[in-house]
Amino acid sequence: MTYARLDQHLRKLEALSHAQAMLGVDEAVMMPDGGGEKRAEAMAGLATIYHDMASSPQVGEWLAAAEAEDLSPEQRTAIREQKRSYTNLTCLSSAFVGKQTEARIRSEQLWRQLRPAGDWTGFLPALANVVALAREEAAMRADVLKLAPYDALIEQFDPGSRSAQITPVFDELKSFLTGFIPTALEAQARRHARHPPRAFTSRFPIERQKALGEVMMKAVGFDFNHGRLDVSHHPFCGGVPTDVRMTTRYDESDFLFALMGVLHETGHGLYEQGLPKAWSHWSVGQARGMAVHESQSLFVEKQIGRNPAFWQWALPVVKQTLGEEALAGWTLDDMMQHVHRVQPGLIRVDADEVTYPMHVILRYELEQELISGRMEARHIPDAWDAKMVAYLGLSTRDNMRNGPMQDVHWPSGAFGYFPSYTLGALLAAQQAATIHRLVPAADDGLRKGDVSLLNDWRRTNIWSKASTLTTPDLVLAATGEPLSARHFIAHVQQRYG
Repeated sequence: MTYARLDQHLRKLEALSHAQAMLGVDEAVMMPDGGGEKRAEAMAGLATIYHDMASSPQVGEWLAAAEAEDLSPEQRTAIREQKRSYTNLTCLSSAFVGKQTEARIRSEQLWRQLRPAGDWTGFLPALANVVALAREEAAMRADVLKLAPYDALIEQFDPGSRSAQITPVFDELKSFLTGFIPTALEAQARRHARHPPRAFTSRFPIERQKALGEVMMKAVGFDFNHGRLDVSHHPFCGGVPTDVRMTTRYDESDFLFALMGVLHETGHGLYEQGLPKAWSHWSVGQARGMAVHESQSLFVEKQIGRNPAFWQWALPVVKQTLGEEALAGWTLDDMMQHVHRVQPGLIRVDADEVTYPMHVILRYELEQELISGRMEARHIPDAWDAKMVAYLGLSTRDNMRNGPMQDVHWPSGAFGYFPSYTLGALLAAQQAATIHRLVPAADDGLRKGDVSLLNDWRRTNIWSKASTLTTPDLVLAATGEPLSARHFIAHVQQRYG
């Protein structure tokens, strides 16, 4: 059967993808700076080999022939999704993929070197090259996929999402948050007047913080037989479903900085570990785009990790793991003052859940300007500063490190990714509302450190579905309604209003 030949071919591609993923993790976590040049060449070479094999005309012939065979419904769904992936692969030539991969890796390596000093001038040529290649990629994809250029890039991260649908939702959210952020800050000030927040006065040694992160990872369901936790410049979840590699970074003066990052990345890891293993080499068995992926990470970080019910169980565990002396006398109310703190800041990954969407909307708007050619890379600092002032009342002028150099996404060429973060936050709130309606005992479990009801629902309705459905269909099937901002708005109003 042609289907069987295709299946064997995809297993070979999975092996290559596995090697690429692990080289990427090592490059970010373990590789010495001197290994960068050859690592970039190796990863670009593997990317070219993978692209040649995956986009071969023979694969297209196999897909067409397999459709005519006697297949099960599951196999037909797999063929349909594989055809979508194949079409996206054939938009680009292998030569272009190799050139772009090497440019992205070198840009990311340079970003790591220059970001601590905020050296925008030194970094700009590499970024400008990555932007130029992203425009080329967008144009080639747009031509084949019959989409607008920026939508063709979004399609690579969140299949089915289009800026025409995203923009009105983001505009609604931006309008709401413009008025709500001052309201939340005023409500917080009143709470602080009644119950002044305590400051962290102890040092939290990194080894104890790592132990705490691993305790919490296990508590929310992470399988350490198929994953581990390390340190990197920028927290991420990588590797493969059978070997999930997660990273964080530590601040000895504030354990929540690392812990919330660990919980976020664990959400990604749970999704990867929950995907159907039998289909891991097929596109249909892989994650359904980054909006769904982010919904799983934000569900763990926000809906679990910042839930007062969870902290009823977690606070004693935190004290025991970090050392009773570190948080002696701290009450649940004391801790929630920090967990629920709203404070507009410059850094996206450190932002609270009220102000976070503004960081994403800013990047979403600038990306469209960059990909369309209406803005050049050299203009990013001024545009970034103007939007930060307008949206959060903060300036990044002459602060490149904490402004447009803070994220790894643009240095690595991931244009079209950022919308997924806020779409994921909306979806996480929508899933939580659905679970609380259908499984009202979930919060009772959280008070005991038991997330099984939450994970069971997500395993059944999200993880096991992988890419069998489009994102809009997955949302509708899981929650009974299309993706909406209303559940997120209700969530932050209830928690912070």
